[in-house]
Amino acid sequence: MALLPNIPTSFVPRPSLTERGDRSGVDFSGVLGTVAYSVLGVVFVLALGVFIYGRVLSATLASREAALAKAEAAIDPATVEGFVRLRNRITSGQALLNNHTMFSGFFASLETILPATVRFTLLHLSIDATGKARVEGTGVARSFNALAAASSAFATDGRIKDVIFSKISINRDGSVSFGISAALDPKLISFSANSQTPSL
Repeated sequence: MALLPNIPTSFVPRPSLTERGDRSGVDFSGVLGTVAYSVLGVVFVLALGVFIYGRVLSATLASREAALAKAEAAIDPATVEGFVRLRNRITSGQALLNNHTMFSGFFASLETILPATVRFTLLHLSIDATGKARVEGTGVARSFNALAAASSAFATDGRIKDVIFSKISINRDGSVSFGISAALDPKLISFSANSQTPSL
């Protein structure tokens, strides 16, 4: 049977529009696979690094424990007891010094506070059962102005507190006799506080 002349003897199908669109798009499955393998590789490298670091730390710990055990074995118990006794003695000595009373700080402050025109003729220092220190005494000032200057100096310094002047009388030569009573700051008579003050 003869074919009609308008019918082709061979047939090649043309690609459809949907197939053309699929071929022109990006292949996401390949990209995702590459990313997944990259992440897997990074995780594997990190896991390997953590494992190796753990082994290094274990080896370091073992070597330090061995060194510590060796050092502990080399310690002489008699030397340790000697150090403990020395520490106890130093602690006891420090406690005694901290509670020790030293009046040289008080006398040094008097020397700097009082004007040269005021002097004491009698001083009595005492500490009561509660540890509060007081000073009582008598003195002579060249004039009322000198006595006022001494009162102002005590108030400004603040370490000799609650100063009370009493028994004020004028002598024949114009000088002023007086009595004094005051409380002392504990730091002024404390050995530890005065020992830290540099000497002039």
